[in-house]
This record gives sequence, structure tokens and C-alpha cells, in this order.
Amino acid sequence: MGKIRTVLGDIEPTALGLTYMHEHVITHPPADVADRDLAMESIAAATRELTSFFLAGGRALVEMTPRDYGRDPQALREISAATGVHIICTTGWLKDKFCRRWVEERTVNELADEMIREIEEGIDGAGVRAGVIKAGSSLNAITPAEEKVFRAAGRAHRETGALISTHTEKGTMALEQIELLRREGVSPERILVGHLDHKPELDYWRSVAQTGANLGVDQIGKEKYLPDSRRIELILAMVAEGYGDQLCLSGDMARASYWPAYGGWGGPGLTYILWRFLPWLRERGLDSSQIEAMMGKTPARLLQLGVA
Repeated sequence: MGKIRTVLGDIEPTALGLTYMHEHVITHPPADVADRDLAMESIAAATRELTSFFLAGGRALVEMTPRDYGRDPQALREISAATGVHIICTTGWLKDKFCRRWVEERTVNELADEMIREIEEGIDGAGVRAGVIKAGSSLNAITPAEEKVFRAAGRAHRETGALISTHTEKGTMALEQIELLRREGVSPERILVGHLDHKPELDYWRSVAQTGANLGVDQIGKEKYLPDSRRIELILAMVAEGYGDQLCLSGDMARASYWPAYGGWGGPGLTYILWRFLPWLRERGLDSSQIEAMMGKTPARLLQLGVA
């Protein structure tokens, strides 16, 4: 059994607990990102929010902010130590809008080497090692820069066994992402495709699951994109068809206004899934073992290193 690499060190999979698989805790987006609600820069606010998450029963989250979106590994280590929440940090890059200037002049092997180094040795002397690999694509397209990142992610995965967790733009290009990574020798079972609830089509979800890949239902609480009642229907349908062990739940709460800890009190916050969404799933007929699979068993399986 492989270890799970957190910002405070490696842990056993049995120590992980209830886990959100796609969140943002500290972000420093590039200066040309005009919407500064996307800048989540307060360690104090993050500590308050993750403390609430811990008290609600949450024990771990995957922090999906990569280098090109302002990753802050030292802050993550401080927040994890203060709250008791296991935080898994990412290596890799986001979609073309953010990654191109970082990757277009570099080779695939150079990018892969950086990912491997950040997983095995650490990130920029911060004393933190990454535990998951990120790659992203654009709306209805995988650009040349993005393809380079996906290919590098595949090579880094083959070396480390780390999970590849992807960004899709509005749920598009999921099958293309999987096929590209397959060509790099990645088993679909070691891929988590993100943001599929931006494309709430059961046939599409089923086609992704049939490859063996895992599905990120990670926009929970964002009613402006899709009512949570529809997410519930899709989850129930997928579980009924036997795909429950391939689903991971999260909120991708990547705005300060989504967190009560920033003082706005308008957003769902990190407690929403635990206090509202999971009880709703239970009311609709999911039992504790089915929920535990999505929130604990599957994350613990996916996040193990050295499992290629």
C-alpha cells in the first residue's frame, strides 16, 4: 500500500478520513486576472475556514492551485499544522490561459522532470512535497501548450505513481484528456477528470466512467451553474449503474466570497457538503458505505503514491 503525501509529510491511507478532492485554500492569481475575488490570500481566513471544516468532520482536502495560479506551499503547511486538516499540494499547470508562458519554451521532459522533482524532493525549498499532478484543457480544445503539460503529467505519473487530476473547461474534452494520457501510458483508473458537473449529461458521465477513469463532481454548492438537486440525480443514477466507486465530491470553492471566513457569509463554505449535501444524499437513499466510498475510500485509493 502506497503512502499519501501531504504538506506535513506522508501518511497511511487509513489516516486520510473524509476528503474533498478539488479545493483551493490559498491562491495568488496573476495580476492580469481582473476579478480579485479569485485571490484567496489570507492565511488567517483559511485557518478559520479549515477549522470549521475539521469540526464538521472533514479531515483532508486536495489543494489544486498550481504554480501558474499562485501556489503557496509554505502557507499550506502553516494552515495544515494549525487546523489538523491533511492538505495535499499539487504540481503541474492549469489551462492555456495561465500555463502557456510557463511551458511553451520548455520540453515535455523538462516539465516532467519538474513535476517529479516537486513530488520526490520538494517545491522550491519550501520543505513541502506535492502529492498530486494537475493538467488542464480549454473549452472544446486541448491547445499545444496544454498537450505538452498532459504529456509531461503522464511521464511524471509513470515515474511516481501520483494521481493525475484534471481541469476541464465546462466539462469538455474529458474523453480526449483520458485518451491523451493513455497514449502516455497512464491507466484511466489513475485519472480524476474534474468539473464534470459543468456538463450534467448522464450519457457523457457514463462514457467517462466506462473508460475506468474517475469523475470529479466538484462544483457542489454552486447553484448558479447547476442546481444541487440535479447533481443528486446524476450521482444516484451513477451509483445505481455501479459507478459509485469512481465518483469524488468537492466544491472547488475558489473565491473568497464562497467562504464565510472572509466575512461575507454569502457563500456555502467548506462545511456545506458535510452538513447539507451528504444528508441530502442519505435522504435520497444512499447508505453510509456508498457515501464513505465517495468521500473516503476512493480518495484514499487515488491519492496513494507509487500505484501506477
